[in-house]
Amino acid sequence: MLRESAARSAQLAEGIDAVAPGLLWVRETRTIVAADAHLAYEDVIGGALPTWSTGDAISVLQKAALEFGAREFLFLGDIIHGARMSDGAAREVQSGLERLRALATVTLVAGNHEGHTRGADVLGDTVEYAERSGWLMIHGDQPSLSRAGVIIGHLHPSIRSNGTSAPVFLAGPRIIVVPALTAYSEGLDVCGDDCFEALQAFGATSRNELQVVAATHDLVYPLGTVSGLRQELRRPSQPPQHRYRRKFLRPDR
Repeated sequence: MLRESAARSAQLAEGIDAVAPGLLWVRETRTIVAADAHLAYEDVIGGALPTWSTGDAISVLQKAALEFGAREFLFLGDIIHGARMSDGAAREVQSGLERLRALATVTLVAGNHEGHTRGADVLGDTVEYAERSGWLMIHGDQPSLSRAGVIIGHLHPSIRSNGTSAPVFLAGPRIIVVPALTAYSEGLDVCGDDCFEALQAFGATSRNELQVVAATHDLVYPLGTVSGLRQELRRPSQPPQHRYRRKFLRPDR
């Protein structure tokens, strides 16, 4: 059972912790798992914006590595927002990954945004999956009924209330969903039918078995089950004590 008080981390499964601001920590292998970083987002969409989100994501990972003594960074797909980007953006992504490699091993699981090339020109070598501590780690754009537990990204799970949203982890007996590291997309509402239908492709059978842990910049908040949360959010809304508004430009699932 997940603890109900806010903390820096919360256990999702044996040896697997949710860590603010939305990273997974695998204790046995000392691995930091990040999903859906969508590096170079601003450049790939052609927006007249600096690629600030790339530097922010790398800084978050550097800070976490130093705090936990990480031996590995594992990117769980959609490392970049797209394979076509300017030379300057490509160099920025590569430089950021090299800064991480100076601290620990970097493993890149390819996602759907890497495209058919798997982002090779920017990222170099990628893998289609990884296994850590008995869990299969894949992006999540393809269904999997692996006998092992499955850890995925792809869904960008979030909770929404009173016009605000926050990224969340989902944890069931055989599946863990890691929230998106990018701040640009809210993705799927964990209380919605689309999210649960997506999880059924990975063996989820009931909303009662899926625990929700919200993440802010500094803390994680265990919120109980998806089923209980759906009931709670149907009640008359109350002013939130901690407002957390995500940076958001446009949806990108």
